[in-house]
Amino acid sequence: MALFIYPWAVLSLFCILPQLSTADSSVATCQELNTILGSVVIEQDEPGYAALSTEHWSQTACESPTCIFHPQVVGDLQKVVSLLVTTNTSFAIRSGGHDPNPGDASINDGVLIDLSNLTRLDYDQDKGVAVLGTGLRWGQVYSYLEDHNVTVGGGRAVDVGVGGLTLGCGLTWLADLYGLACDNVVDFEIVLADGTLAHANNSTNTDLFWALKGGGNNFGVVTAFTYPTYPIKDCWGGFKRYSVDQLPDLLDAYYQYQTVPNKDPYANLIILASPTNATDVGAFVGMLYLKPEANPAAFAPFYDIPTTSDDTTFQTLLEFIAAYPFPEIQRFHWATSSFTPEQSLYGEVADIILNSPDVAAIGSVEAGFMASTIQPLSASAIEAGNARGGNALGLSASAQTLLAINSGWWSPADDGTVHDAARNIVDSIDSASKAKDSYVAYTFMNDASWDQQVIASYGTDNVSKLKQVQSKYDPNLVFQKLVPGGFKLATPIRTRGAC
Repeated sequence: MALFIYPWAVLSLFCILPQLSTADSSVATCQELNTILGSVVIEQDEPGYAALSTEHWSQTACESPTCIFHPQVVGDLQKVVSLLVTTNTSFAIRSGGHDPNPGDASINDGVLIDLSNLTRLDYDQDKGVAVLGTGLRWGQVYSYLEDHNVTVGGGRAVDVGVGGLTLGCGLTWLADLYGLACDNVVDFEIVLADGTLAHANNSTNTDLFWALKGGGNNFGVVTAFTYPTYPIKDCWGGFKRYSVDQLPDLLDAYYQYQTVPNKDPYANLIILASPTNATDVGAFVGMLYLKPEANPAAFAPFYDIPTTSDDTTFQTLLEFIAAYPFPEIQRFHWATSSFTPEQSLYGEVADIILNSPDVAAIGSVEAGFMASTIQPLSASAIEAGNARGGNALGLSASAQTLLAINSGWWSPADDGTVHDAARNIVDSIDSASKAKDSYVAYTFMNDASWDQQVIASYGTDNVSKLKQVQSKYDPNLVFQKLVPGGFKLATPIRTRGAC
């Protein structure tokens, strides 16, 4: 392995701490970190702690870490990871904080590593690549690269962090051309459990390179991603809005769009429908064509469906992504289902979304909101990923749909009600797809609930291969045992958070 070893003389400073209880150990570790690193460590009684500890998109993800480590440079991160391992201190890793699952990006009685200062952003025009620090948000990336008339195959929302989306696999508007976000990475810079800094690419640590494409936080702390850039800027697209009761028609058009022979790889879309907010949200289709060509034939199945509004126009890719709407709600839950195209199934899916009593249960709580998002994943997207060395996801090269049930609400008292109702909706859709022989076992990490079995869905062979990679790069299972959040290779029993 091509590794940079942090001087072991520094590590001797870390070996003086006794092995204590979890809470006592984290307190002692935080005190030691403060002595060594000073202002980049924020303890609970210090200014800035409250704001930083709750800097999550959803309050469901907020916990109370013993301290927050806010590194400015990768070298400090190497020191801290080594200290946390030596003292057996639990920790969490946060990039953008967009994951709503309790414990995935924060922790109680442990150290939160907040990576938001690792914002390296370098564009190499000659090599056609951009190096993205893991603490960046996609809006920062696209804004910077737009000035150079290029983009990358990254996330579809400006506020989402680079790190979490990429390691979870990441849907991108460029997927049909270049694969998923994780497939676009040509180099990962990562701090391993022993504090070493490594690179993983198609010539160095190739097994780790494969594992990081969908493997989540199981192998180390990724500090930077190198993405190829593409000369895409001016596009056509926007949002066509409809009444929510038009969802069956929209899904019928979606089926035609999705199953056409030789699908146009420059066309992509997302459908959202909210039966709980039928008046102010309703349904919409966000459609994007990656060329400045109006009303491309790829979206023809939708053109005859009457709209309530239509803002499709010529615009830049960044303008389109920045316009994606997000509700202002305090708490969120996601759950996901996958299936292949089947026209009668889509009618059943529409009926479940519109009429399930579990939808009414979500709508009945304070500020209760439920929206389904229907997201296509094409055969060409999967083939593009395979051409770049493959990933850990276990996807077959066929058209499929990634459906997410996105729920929002106001009060912690309703956490259980919303979670259970959302999972019931997903279970109903799974049952319908199994009956039509359209069910896909793959669970999309970026939209999964905390109690869905994501890694197991990659298939037995891929899980076995991931564990082999884990035993090589993290033989003491540090990121399995000391990092409880995220989707693990050996899945622990996870419980609902109390935040």
